[in-house]
Amino acid sequence: MKSSLLLAIAMFLPAYAAPGFCQAPIAGSPRTLIALDSLIETKMNLGGMVGLGAAIIVDQKVVWMKGYGYADLENKKPFTPSTIMNIGSIGKTFTGVCMMKALEDKKLSLDQDINTYLPFKVINPYCPNEKITLRNLATHTSGITDRSAVYDSAYYYGGDHPTPLGQFLKSYFDPKGRFYSKDNFLNQKPGSYREYSNIAAGLAGYIIEQAVGMPLNEYSKQWIFKPLKMKNTCWLLSEINPSLHSKLYDKQTDTLKTIPLYGLATYPDGGVRTSVAELTNFFIALLSDGSFQGKRILQKTSVDTMQRFQFTPESKPANIKLNELNSGLFWATKMDVTQIGHGGTDPGVKTEMLANLSKEVAVILFTNTSLTDENLFKYYFGIYQDLWTYGSALKAARQIAPHKK
Repeated sequence: MKSSLLLAIAMFLPAYAAPGFCQAPIAGSPRTLIALDSLIETKMNLGGMVGLGAAIIVDQKVVWMKGYGYADLENKKPFTPSTIMNIGSIGKTFTGVCMMKALEDKKLSLDQDINTYLPFKVINPYCPNEKITLRNLATHTSGITDRSAVYDSAYYYGGDHPTPLGQFLKSYFDPKGRFYSKDNFLNQKPGSYREYSNIAAGLAGYIIEQAVGMPLNEYSKQWIFKPLKMKNTCWLLSEINPSLHSKLYDKQTDTLKTIPLYGLATYPDGGVRTSVAELTNFFIALLSDGSFQGKRILQKTSVDTMQRFQFTPESKPANIKLNELNSGLFWATKMDVTQIGHGGTDPGVKTEMLANLSKEVAVILFTNTSLTDENLFKYYFGIYQDLWTYGSALKAARQIAPHKK
């Protein structure tokens, strides 16, 4: 065992406990939450975060979960693990699960030309004879790019976006569409170059809708939210009780402003609204071969396919270094490919849902505050590191605990 991990155990385990959330006794279990609370609250104040929620998962069980600060600062409403907020691009993993479910039902293929499924054509004008596949969309290698002037219009403040998903996408990809331009594409063949694209993820969601014959929000409810007891999770603002939804904030160096709630025309790229508590059910299912408390949302082979690294030395995009980044299917890597899952960033939103490669330690972290200033964002990342260190220490304590006879 590395000395740094031993130091982490020495620092953390005597300091604080997780009352109400430890699923099984751990040798040397901590006694109070004072030290971890102090670390989190100090960094929250330094970073200007209004509300925060987090959970730690060890061996596919929640071992700690708590909320801090406020979901509504003006009315002093606490941010709790049950507080609902939009989670940004973590929503892409839900689109990924829906895609894999449609594959299981033989309604889609990862490597078929996407034009097989669409009522309009998507053709890269720089390489019109090259097919784009769902695998390309799900690994951000499709050659589709987010033209910022257009993508910004996909956000609608004050409610759900009035433009249907299919209509927005057609206007972007159809040469006669309002938003069409050659600049919507890269001068790169599909699979040859990686550029993160939200609009491509929205297109994948629309393809799923076309293949299964129902909107993605309804399909998700049927195959994910209901089986996993995610009663307050949804895609659209109109589907949720507004009193459960956190307010959103933007913190600049010297100012804090409230951001109106908003919807996305390309909602499959990041429109899911959920809580820390309910997201743990979903993440545990994906860390446990597709099932949670006896409810299966995907077959093990589908989970393996979704999480398998798609880039190899022989087939990687030209601009990728494999020791820095790889990709599953709507399943990301971080920390130099030592952690897997996804993160999310949107106005008033910063989230992480990450596990180590062995899936033994995982952290979920939400804040309802944009931190666009790097000098402030470092405090959010510091909280994430504190949670990760604590989770690793709990895992190590389990490993070194004496076995009962």
